[in-house]
Amino acid sequence: MRNSITSTNPILPGFYPDPSVCRVDNDYYLVTSTFAYFPGVPIFHSKDLVHWNQIGNILTRKEQLPLVNAETSEGIFAPTLRYHNGTFYMITTNVTPTNDLSNFIVTATDPAGPWSDPYPLDSAGIDPSLFFDDDGKCYYCGTQNRREGSRYFGDNEIYIQELDLKTMKLVGESYPAWHGALRGVEWPEGPHIYKKDGWYYLLISEAGTGHNHAVSIARSKSLKEPFEGHKANPILTHRHLGHNYPIVNVGHPDIVETQNGEWWMVCLASRTCGGYYRNLGRETFLVPFIWENGWPVINPGKGIIEDTFTLPNLPSCSVDPVPAKEDFDCTDLPMNFLFLRNPKEENYSLVNRPGFLEVTLDADTLSSKGTPSYVCRRQLSFDFMAETLMSFEPKAENEQAGIAIYQSQSFNYQLLVGKEGDRSTLSLVKTYKDEVETISKTILDKSYSEIYLRISETRQDLTFTYSFDGKVYLTLADHVDARMLSTDVAGGFVGNTIGLYATSNGKPSTTVAAFDYFTYR
Repeated sequence: MRNSITSTNPILPGFYPDPSVCRVDNDYYLVTSTFAYFPGVPIFHSKDLVHWNQIGNILTRKEQLPLVNAETSEGIFAPTLRYHNGTFYMITTNVTPTNDLSNFIVTATDPAGPWSDPYPLDSAGIDPSLFFDDDGKCYYCGTQNRREGSRYFGDNEIYIQELDLKTMKLVGESYPAWHGALRGVEWPEGPHIYKKDGWYYLLISEAGTGHNHAVSIARSKSLKEPFEGHKANPILTHRHLGHNYPIVNVGHPDIVETQNGEWWMVCLASRTCGGYYRNLGRETFLVPFIWENGWPVINPGKGIIEDTFTLPNLPSCSVDPVPAKEDFDCTDLPMNFLFLRNPKEENYSLVNRPGFLEVTLDADTLSSKGTPSYVCRRQLSFDFMAETLMSFEPKAENEQAGIAIYQSQSFNYQLLVGKEGDRSTLSLVKTYKDEVETISKTILDKSYSEIYLRISETRQDLTFTYSFDGKVYLTLADHVDARMLSTDVAGGFVGNTIGLYATSNGKPSTTVAAFDYFTYR
């Protein structure tokens, strides 16, 4: 027994929203949303529900994940992961207007991949889920406008329809299962079905993914009859705790029973900082629950997610720490690195100059919906330091390269080396509500061949510094407001990423920026 040992939330810090979990014997697997980032849908493995190792990404090919012109908060919404008879199934929605894939399923026998090409579904709504019944039949569960007519935007129904696993097509009649628990509810979504003690349970989120987010549950004896809501709904929310509570926006759960008979819930939530939240995005949290009189009781006696919790009664599990420093002494980028939209593979090389990541400048910029030369990691904390050592000689005034912190194409900061006449410059570029401006600039000494670029954050204050020797750092700008990189200001569903960036600002270029390492600590 390990029930006196504690751990801390979130179990996956940073931009890891919409978690879905499943158990296969004594192993646990978890996936999260990625929106307009590529590759899509990271998959993690654990033995104890607390310590997770990323074992791959599910959507690794453009054919699986077209993201042309996707807004940063479009792309992949809310995947569900399930296992049945030796096969893993991942179902999700690609919310990209230029793509006609919409809801689809991919499968694999090895969760680390490779995963199949998509099986497209003729289905409505977001947040689809799968349920495998005792008789071997599979059911699709999703959201759509109420079939009798929606009274307002977000007035949806949860519906259920059989899925033929041989054809991967929906068959038969669809059944309206539930409209949510609250009077005038908006956005009943994220449905998952479970079966326990002869009851089918339908677990959903309501009231949108912001401060009013809440978790509700209903049950029925049949998948073809309306579900009855729990009289104690919502069973989990933090909206009554105020905007400054350390953990807010709680919702979008999935549940799992351990091999020892314990029940646990994964869900998304956000951490606040200085009155603002979601600089880090929606993160993955863990909370225990029990069943009482046929219904879940979340974190008995407390009813909320806590930053510290007692570990599940499961064998200890080690985790391979993600190195703070990536030296690029490899032929493939680590699986936790991301690109914006579908990358142009020819713009990146780890072999042309061993020990360096070479990035070819692209005409697209971070402030567009194109495919910029940008490779990044998630921001995991309100206090961090990110740094790189870059070799770059701009050949024209439109050419720039450096390091950036990015919330969306409409809100970001870029620390960039550039050129004015015969002089090299270092500029801090700010994108705010799609308006791009240089807010600080300095002329660089001609004699340098490499430059260290660093972004630091303390709570909601950003500092941008540089060095020529890696010892003495000069400040280009400090006390730069990071609040604009929160969804309170920027909107959307994603957290921040920090990465290496090279652009020719709308013009063709073959110039290369070489990065010796990338540190996030």
